[in-house]
Amino acid sequence: MNHLAHETSPYLLQHVGNPVDWYPWGEEALAKARAEDKPILLSIGYSACHWCHVMAHESFEDEATARLMNTLYVNIKVDREERPDLDRIYQAAHHLMMRRGGGWPLTMFLTPGEHVPIFAGTYFPKEARHGMPAFGEVLSRVAEYYLRKPPELKEQGPALREALAAIDAGAAPERGPLDATPLDGLREALGGQFDGEFGGFGGAPKFPHPGNLEALLRLWWRTAGRDEPDVHALYMCALSLKRMAEGGLCDQLGGGFCRYSVDGHWSIPHFEKMLYDNGPLLALNAWLYQISADDFFRRVADGMADWALRDMRSPQGAFFSSLDADSEGEEGRFYLWTPDEVRALLTPAEYAVLAPRYGLDQEANFEGHWHLRIWQPLEAIAEKTGQPAAAVGRLLEAGRAKLLAARNRRVWPGRDEKILASWNALMIRGLAIAGRILGREDLIDAASGALDFVHRQMVVAGRLHAGWKDGRARFNAYLDDHAFLLDATLELLQARWDTAQLGFAVWLADELLGRFRDAEHGGFFFTSNDHEALLHRGKPMADEALPAGNAVAALALGRLGHLLGELRYLDAAEATLRAAWPAMAAYPHGHATMIGALDEYLTPPVVVVLRGPDTALPEWRGAAQAVFAPGRLVFAIPDGEAGLPGALATRHSAADGRPLAYVCRGMACEAPVHSLDALGAALVHPG
Repeated sequence: MNHLAHETSPYLLQHVGNPVDWYPWGEEALAKARAEDKPILLSIGYSACHWCHVMAHESFEDEATARLMNTLYVNIKVDREERPDLDRIYQAAHHLMMRRGGGWPLTMFLTPGEHVPIFAGTYFPKEARHGMPAFGEVLSRVAEYYLRKPPELKEQGPALREALAAIDAGAAPERGPLDATPLDGLREALGGQFDGEFGGFGGAPKFPHPGNLEALLRLWWRTAGRDEPDVHALYMCALSLKRMAEGGLCDQLGGGFCRYSVDGHWSIPHFEKMLYDNGPLLALNAWLYQISADDFFRRVADGMADWALRDMRSPQGAFFSSLDADSEGEEGRFYLWTPDEVRALLTPAEYAVLAPRYGLDQEANFEGHWHLRIWQPLEAIAEKTGQPAAAVGRLLEAGRAKLLAARNRRVWPGRDEKILASWNALMIRGLAIAGRILGREDLIDAASGALDFVHRQMVVAGRLHAGWKDGRARFNAYLDDHAFLLDATLELLQARWDTAQLGFAVWLADELLGRFRDAEHGGFFFTSNDHEALLHRGKPMADEALPAGNAVAALALGRLGHLLGELRYLDAAEATLRAAWPAMAAYPHGHATMIGALDEYLTPPVVVVLRGPDTALPEWRGAAQAVFAPGRLVFAIPDGEAGLPGALATRHSAADGRPLAYVCRGMACEAPVHSLDALGAALVHPG
């Protein structure tokens, strides 16, 4: 066994039996590399990564390859989900060196002293093929290059550091007035990239990009009161979500979405399911139901939420990270069917409607098997079979339940059971939004339970930690952990008030300002001010697979600042927007979440604080939250809540025991209102 046996990461533990002498990233491995003057082979991946498994089976389990690696290198394995700080640095370095995007597995060869990349790549096959060199050849040639120590190797470090710094720094922060120019640029960019037939943006491989879809909803909403609202923005979001949910990207039996589609029409996914995609997509489908009253989106949202609670929730109440793409050594095997398998499980009546619904009467779509996607509308099947649509729906539900039960008896894909604070925050937010829109208290219960777990178990010795598994909280938390949790807590407080959770939100905000803030130039670093010194300390502003932590921090701090009347938070949010302004203006399509924060800065949110008896507040809260309004925050605080901070301390209940509503737009507050009719009048969209 190598040096990974005491790790908690399921990904690292998958490699504990390799003949490669793997180390986790840490001083033991780094000191060994320095002492022996050996280059470092850094391999970064994650548990659900298909090509990570392929490279492991081909090379890391091979005795001859392992001997070469152990002779020439100090070998370090990193779970990118536990160490996004390292992954961000070396993915950016790969892009700069190779002039193309990276991915996983990421294979980096580093100098032993300063950990500067010598050479970069992703997946390397064991034998040369498809224009890629054999991994053994790469190992030998990079080691030979390092032994010669050519002058350009010494020059590479400073040049790379400067290039990495330039990515985050951009131009000087904006000092003049901020305006809506990036919003217009984002709308134009999304319209230009939109796939008018299948939804989404661009071609294959096609990712959901929930940040772009949420931006479209904001862009529509901000024009909804005008004579010519931007209904096409709403259409782009709705079509994208509907085509995704009809396609194979969505698990038609168990709910939840895979990470991306390998084709342009959402039919065949890369089968891994990630928690971080499903939280934002859950919120989006709930919002579309709220806007359209279309039960299709409600069913999708219900299915996603049920999947999260059934398949991804830990016994402690938080949420696991991912489901693998592979089972029994094959990608997608868990999800695939043949018509004969399905026919054997269903009644003839069930099969007669399920086969045309999910394409079992079409050609096989995945390596001789069928991956289910919606092919025909329920109404068309009803017409062809001469049955009422309701009867067809009941047959479909009965057939789906039988198939799901049979599928659950198969060998499951691996589940990465570590708890990540940032990814849990995204699911907590999605559950809170869906719970209040769909009227599902169980989702709000689950969101609250997960947040309480993070607060109880992942804050140790006054520090939030990024990961938890097997009773151990590990790795000082990053920007994303703090910012996403702050945002999620504010959403959860709008579904159900909890003064202790507000206290956690204030603590998170203060941690952001105290440990991560760039007080000189604005914005927040990805790592804290006492973090391990790495090749680069980044300050990312652009969305990637996750929304940008700086963007979520700007949005959430602005909201908390308006709720509490706290200028420190408002100033930090504005400084972040100013630091991001040059990038937003130049590349709006990469900064959708930051532009959402800019939108709320330009048009400050309407903050509604309701006070009154616990029995009366749900009706008032329901009225204030009845329509989609991303710029409106509603907090229903029951009588008797003591110790409220900031401006909330002045929001008292009415003396006669009736509910009372305080409505503020930015820093301008109106007189309290005492009736539902008056509250409705106060909330009319200003247009």
